[in-house]
Amino acid sequence: MIRQIKYFQAVVRNNSFSEAAEECHISQSAISQQIQSLERELGFGLLERKNRKFTVTNAGEYFYKKSLVLIADYERMCQEAARISDNDKVALTIGYLRCYSGQEFHLALEEFSSKYPDVCVKIEYGNHEELYELLRTGGVDLVLNDQRRAFSDEYVNLILTVGNEFIEISARNPIAALPSITPQELKNIPCILVSSKEQRETEREYYRNVIGFQSDFLYAENLEEARLMVIGGQGFMPVEGVRQADSFGLSISRIPLFRGDSQIKRNYCAFWKKDNSGYYVEEFAGMLKRKFE
Repeated sequence: MIRQIKYFQAVVRNNSFSEAAEECHISQSAISQQIQSLERELGFGLLERKNRKFTVTNAGEYFYKKSLVLIADYERMCQEAARISDNDKVALTIGYLRCYSGQEFHLALEEFSSKYPDVCVKIEYGNHEELYELLRTGGVDLVLNDQRRAFSDEYVNLILTVGNEFIEISARNPIAALPSITPQELKNIPCILVSSKEQRETEREYYRNVIGFQSDFLYAENLEEARLMVIGGQGFMPVEGVRQADSFGLSISRIPLFRGDSQIKRNYCAFWKKDNSGYYVEEFAGMLKRKFE
């Protein structure tokens, strides 16, 4: 029933079955069936359906508001039980952007683990939306992520840096000699994205609609695989968390990515829930911020 309640919450929150299904990574028909099953189990209707539209019933409104507290308490209970099951060992779970290639996180982790050797640090890797979902549902305590939506008052939104965008391309490619490049100039070269299979469509839409890449897209599971594809001349890779001065040998060239006369920029942030602001969360965030400075 917990999963069905979460599906119902997603439908109400998005005011859309299709958007809720996309958020929950299931089909629209499946999420509709799950909510109907929930209604049968409860014995009353949550949604009133008319053609392709719906409204939330009075009972559904009450159930939705109360279920938000119920699910929050349930997730916190599960986290606490997991902590007890782990012999009361203090743990810090951090979400890390799968395609991020800077060294700041590694340096902060090294400092934190040296200062707090008894704290078990767990790392969860993901693309932007995966990390957001982990943070929203309590799967991680803190994430290093790029900013793709407006800041929420529910979270601490610590801007770590405003990063310049680059692409990496084989040094053999004639384009490697350019001092800068635009997405339009890359339209005939495949774009290589580091993404899980589940997030490929989401990542493709972001880089196509927001960044402006119009070429075909190829995918790699991790940075090492992506860079091998770049070296092999299969395409270019947009890179995150890098500086132009960083060296990657003679096989790859790094070129600033421009839109018009300005280099494209992106915010990189540490996010955590305000109601989860514990000592170790803020301590690690502070170390991470200093590494960027």
